[in-house]
Amino acid sequence: MNNFAAHARQLRQGFAHDPHRPRYHFLPPANWMNDPNGIIEWRGLTHLFYQHNPHGPVWDDMHWGHAASADLVHWADLPIALAPDPGGPDEDGCWSGCAVGNDGAPTLLYTGIQGDYNLPQSQRVCIASSNDDLLRWRKHPGNPVIAQPPDNIDVTAFRDPFVWRESDNWYMIIGAGIRDVGGAVLLYRSRDLHRWEYLHPLCDNDMLGHTALWTGSVWEVPQFFPLGDKHIMTITAWDKEQLYSAYFVGSYHDHRFYPDSVYKLDYGDRHFCAPHSMRDSTGRRVLWGWIDEGRSIEAQTAAGWAGVMSLPRILTLGVDGKLALQPAPELESLRADHHRYNNILLSGASGEFTAGQRGAALEILAEFDAANAEECGVKVRCSPDGEEESTIFYDARRKQLGVDRRRSSIVRDGSAALDIQQGDFSLSPGESLRLRVFVDCTVIEVYANERACITSRVYPSRSDSAGVRLFSRGRAIVKSLDIWTMSAIWDAP
Repeated sequence: MNNFAAHARQLRQGFAHDPHRPRYHFLPPANWMNDPNGIIEWRGLTHLFYQHNPHGPVWDDMHWGHAASADLVHWADLPIALAPDPGGPDEDGCWSGCAVGNDGAPTLLYTGIQGDYNLPQSQRVCIASSNDDLLRWRKHPGNPVIAQPPDNIDVTAFRDPFVWRESDNWYMIIGAGIRDVGGAVLLYRSRDLHRWEYLHPLCDNDMLGHTALWTGSVWEVPQFFPLGDKHIMTITAWDKEQLYSAYFVGSYHDHRFYPDSVYKLDYGDRHFCAPHSMRDSTGRRVLWGWIDEGRSIEAQTAAGWAGVMSLPRILTLGVDGKLALQPAPELESLRADHHRYNNILLSGASGEFTAGQRGAALEILAEFDAANAEECGVKVRCSPDGEEESTIFYDARRKQLGVDRRRSSIVRDGSAALDIQQGDFSLSPGESLRLRVFVDCTVIEVYANERACITSRVYPSRSDSAGVRLFSRGRAIVKSLDIWTMSAIWDAP
């Protein structure tokens, strides 16, 4: 264990001067990371598992990486939890799944791949357990516990188990796609986590009715839980190269889920995927997502790392029937130097205000009276001359929240995305615009009025692209602006 920790620290120190590597978001010591897996609170610590290739910064050779935290902010690297077994049902990867406590025994359920990842016949459910505080895992000798999809459904995918306890039974949903139907989650039941009975789809695309939101051909990494007086299902909607995270709000009875509505969970699309949540010991529903890179495979290979975990988000059910999203208050412990401004008038064709505080790792809280503004927002990672900048905007006319990355870098070689990400968002009459923005080198996470989020990646090339500006088209008043520098969560080299 000590040797592993020393090696992890050495790897992290090797990236200490990489200007693109986030400082207060979790990511592995090196190489590839994607989906959060099996997040569980156990004996005072939150354990975060994640999809990990320990041999390179590319999507391949999937293991379960492992870290633990006492405060949701600072993380300790722990040895790899699951690795493929040659000749076993997971010889081609230990893929996404969940964690539960089974009569005092921490237990992982995951997707084992044997064969072609893209074929549902190669995807099966495996199980592993621990009896030493989650540091060593023993795979069930009878794996796989579910060897193949149900015979009576023509599925196009069969992966990512999620399990919960209900009365005297365990229930499991598995992400799937049904040919000529679309995305689905399939429901199973068990007494002991080892012998499973297939019941029926918990929900599928045919049960959505009319929705303007496309939900893909496969629903990956599903999760299902009560919240307020409703049930919530989160998924990643997948179809070839398109993917984004969505959530369904509805009712659950007779072991079927009936959605009333479907929404995007984050307007960053592929930059916020595979949402995974837990109910902590205080009853909060805490959620993380995988923040994908926005640069080429060649660029991430040269960097030696790829993939970041989002900051933890607290979910509640809003009075409008949608999810309300807030950053975990524990993140406030990272705040350092603080500047505050009040009652800033932005007017004219392009009113701007330049803040005195600069940095690549910041938290920004801005409240606008935007009643007379056509568009307003915050620009971050700005060079002094404005050549590089990333713009977080609210467009009142089109009722859109977005991140404009077209000037985020002066490098135009195709190695990083330079586009606009946006989604529907509007203010009620008299409502202020409240933007809470986390900037962490290449990561931008935006919360708007606690009811919309957008996650982005930007790759400024200039070392002086660290400024913050507020802007408006039309007249806006910035009621307040708070900016904090954020401390790193890793030890200095």
